[in-house]
Amino acid sequence: MSRREVYISVDVEADGPIPGPYSMLSFGMSACGTFDGHEFRSADPAETTFYAELQPVSDDYVPEALAISGLDRDQLAAEGREPGEAMSAAADWVKAVAASADASPVLVAYPLGFDWMFLYWYWTRFAQDGSPFGHSRHLDLKSMYATKAGTSIVRSTKRQMPAELLSDRPHTHNALDDAIEQAELFHHLVRWQGARTGHDPTFPRGAEAI
Repeated sequence: MSRREVYISVDVEADGPIPGPYSMLSFGMSACGTFDGHEFRSADPAETTFYAELQPVSDDYVPEALAISGLDRDQLAAEGREPGEAMSAAADWVKAVAASADASPVLVAYPLGFDWMFLYWYWTRFAQDGSPFGHSRHLDLKSMYATKAGTSIVRSTKRQMPAELLSDRPHTHNALDDAIEQAELFHHLVRWQGARTGHDPTFPRGAEAI
């Protein structure tokens, strides 16, 4: 496995709190940078992307959760991608991105738990080869911020972050838009020196931007 890593920002829109009883309605992915153990190189997050809208896998949903996405379950049932096809295509896309970068793919999310839970379940349940990120190649931006800021997880919401860390893009609840927005937060966090220390040992100073 390559020592180089390629980071892929992901966002999920779902109609309930857990996969199985409820459905992942859409997800977006954005390739946003590489790290070789010494130098981080960011990439334009809008350049290499994947987006899918899926057929629901159950009849149950939480109206409030469905309303956030703005998606129509009846329309998705008729026109959405079949989960097996969509998850296999997404896995192939991740593998192609990783091969192009000669790197191992790492999933990036904020917060990680919700998005990873849905994607890992769907890949395990529907994709022939399972998760292209294995069972643990992922990075939680909320934990990354808390560590750099020297603060608690409960004080690591976006509302409590310095404004310079946040993307200028609107949070639209379109999964691809939000994956791209999140990628920019990741870029800013990588370069941020943090609240307590002047240097972060994981991502060195001089991280290059495109």
